[in-house]
Amino acid sequence: MKIKTFEDLIVWQKARELTDYIYKLTAKFPNGEKYNLIDQMRRAVVSIAANIAEGFSRYHLKETIMFYRNVRGSISELKSHLYLSSDRSYIASKDLELSLLKLDEVGKLLNGLIKSTNKFRQN
Repeated sequence: MKIKTFEDLIVWQKARELTDYIYKLTAKFPNGEKYNLIDQMRRAVVSIAANIAEGFSRYHLKETIMFYRNVRGSISELKSHLYLSSDRSYIASKDLELSLLKLDEVGKLLNGLIKSTNKFRQN
């Protein structure tokens, strides 16, 4: 399959699914976290899909890779927030495990995208 738009990228599709999952997960958090942990987690997960889309749309491959690398930071940020949520018993251990698996999947797909973009850039 030829990739024509960012919507064709599997990593973006998985990031979109992750966003939906995190929004549902954080909807169960205490109201006191609405402008704290919930907001931070939602911003981080939204940033993952958004930076993939923005990077794909850049004209220069160096810029593209920079946006993809920014996604790594958002993945780490979200992972940290998930552990903090677990520490405060806002999420069950099974939800933490599933969240981390989904995040790791996006991370692996992202690394593959960065690698293939780098190869394209070198040719």
